[in-house]
Amino acid sequence: MRKMRWIAPLAALGVMLAACGEDAPDDAPDTDVDAEDPTEDEAMDDDVADDGEAVDLRWRTRPDNQQEIDVYQSVSDSIDAEWDGANLEYEAGGTETAAYQDVLRTEIAGGTAPDVFWIPGTDIADFANRGLILDLRELSELSDSYAGDAAYAPGPMELLTYDPETQTSGPSLWGLPRDVSTFAFYLNLDLLAEAGAPDPRELDDAGEWNWDTFREVSEAVDALGGDIQGFGMNNWWANPGIWMNSAGGGFFNEARTESRVGSDESVLGLEYLSGLYQDGLGVPYGEDSQPPFQAGQVGMQLTGRWSTPAYRENDFNWDVVNIPAGPEGAVNWTFWGAYVVNANTEHPEQAFELLTRLTDGDVQAQIAELGANIPSRVDDPDTIDQFLTFTPPENNQAFIDGLENSVPEGPLWEGDWPAFDGIMAPAIEAVIAGDLTLEEFQATIDEQLNATFD
Repeated sequence: MRKMRWIAPLAALGVMLAACGEDAPDDAPDTDVDAEDPTEDEAMDDDVADDGEAVDLRWRTRPDNQQEIDVYQSVSDSIDAEWDGANLEYEAGGTETAAYQDVLRTEIAGGTAPDVFWIPGTDIADFANRGLILDLRELSELSDSYAGDAAYAPGPMELLTYDPETQTSGPSLWGLPRDVSTFAFYLNLDLLAEAGAPDPRELDDAGEWNWDTFREVSEAVDALGGDIQGFGMNNWWANPGIWMNSAGGGFFNEARTESRVGSDESVLGLEYLSGLYQDGLGVPYGEDSQPPFQAGQVGMQLTGRWSTPAYRENDFNWDVVNIPAGPEGAVNWTFWGAYVVNANTEHPEQAFELLTRLTDGDVQAQIAELGANIPSRVDDPDTIDQFLTFTPPENNQAFIDGLENSVPEGPLWEGDWPAFDGIMAPAIEAVIAGDLTLEEFQATIDEQLNATFD
């Protein structure tokens, strides 16, 4: 295996990311208080309601499986036991689709949303622009528990601290990053051996893990017949995106103000991907590929670190490998998500305190050990070093390697990301299914997507 590398990729995220936003409400408490009343600092230190009782806080994540639900429930129980200022109720959200975010938007409008919730990095701008989440900067400056912006991975913080009026990062704080991650192909080593296929990890170490060898491995496994399939990946934007990225294309221009989905390079990636499906080498696009992979019927499955807790229960030998290189290399995604505070919470100070506790280094190490993600804290090198020791999988370095060459997941501040994805996703699905030709796709897709920008 290659030696461990982590400082450079995390630092590089700060250079790659850029964003903007809009003003958020001023949430600072009233500074004109009576002498007998607690000061702002005292109120935050106590973290209790005015009557001395602990406040009730609800918080939510979007877990991928029951094992991940158990991880976050354990975290919630631990914090609740140690913290006198709040009574916590953890809620497991929906699946890895936009429905999770849609539910949150509806609940916030209806006054039923949790006080704190996790959202993907792609949705920060939308929630901030709609006034659904608080700008936490003033609360952070009053907090004794906040470790500071520099304690977290610089890429997410570049986005989370953007101020629209000054068009600079730093003045605002829209949330705290829970994690960073990358894609990897999870490998059923038993199926690969049965098929006589080369080991993708060895191909990767030899510099020979690419689109050609990926197809060869997929074909070898698929040739086993029956219910066995070469590979699988789920139907959401990031999956087809890696093939577009690795072909030199992508979703947006550098300024993120226009679509590049219809570029020659992006279409080249989709041509390769649709060929795999039309040759019957993968789990049908649109079907959940996790259950057949766990059933031992899929040779390689594309997913992120979040799937590890469930896969540790696999009854076959497995590991992970970085994505295969296309014409422009193996261009991964840098995934991240943030804990944010509901703009309508009745307890903003305690809600921010919960964010700091959920992103504490020890809590992140606990989650990483159980397999769910890579910590976003960079103030203690031991946190990442520990991550690499949490096995299985043995090849955790694949996730860190993916950070070295990746496109950052980020909010579309000058456009409408849900609308963009709502047009792009079904069009890509139609291409993969053979219902829309690549020529028809390329002729119309950018015009449709550019209509979603301001």
